[in-house]
Amino acid sequence: MARPKEFDTTDVLSKAMHVFWQHGYEGTSIQDVVDHVGIKAQSLYNTFGGKRELFFAALRHYASQKTLIEILEKTPSGKAAITKVFQDIVTTSSEADRKKGCFMINTCVELAPHDPEIAKFIEKESASVEHAYYDALIRAKGQGELHERHQDLMALARFLNSAHGGLIVTAKTVSDMKALEDIVRVTLSILD
Repeated sequence: MARPKEFDTTDVLSKAMHVFWQHGYEGTSIQDVVDHVGIKAQSLYNTFGGKRELFFAALRHYASQKTLIEILEKTPSGKAAITKVFQDIVTTSSEADRKKGCFMINTCVELAPHDPEIAKFIEKESASVEHAYYDALIRAKGQGELHERHQDLMALARFLNSAHGGLIVTAKTVSDMKALEDIVRVTLSILD
């Protein structure tokens, strides 16, 4: 008879997510996860499978939080929602958080080029973010916040999603807040 789990799976995933996020897939051993999470390796294997399965579960856990999408969907003004997303990268993250970057983007760079399953998952998540940008742009257009020249809102949503990812990557290596603010100002000027 199998022993019942003596740990909270969500808590374990959250802790494992932070280890993988900080060090990447290749830079994290199962022992690193065990040391951080505080459960035995065999319990991890029994619950999640191997290291890759645990990593993928942690990535799905990260994606399920949908913080960015919530900001884009729940901020009444479409333009204010987009502005908040970009400004939050500069203003609400500590330097340590900015250096850590985005778990999804880090994974995209590290694993997507040679892991088709992870690449497909990231592409699906990116499409969800693009759609949230698109919905915010539709709201902004309806609220009279966008210039009339903006006709292809999906192209603009794709640009914003790409610019957002680029800003996150740049923030990992730039300590000059003014430089990051300049990038945000210029990026957001596309909405004027």
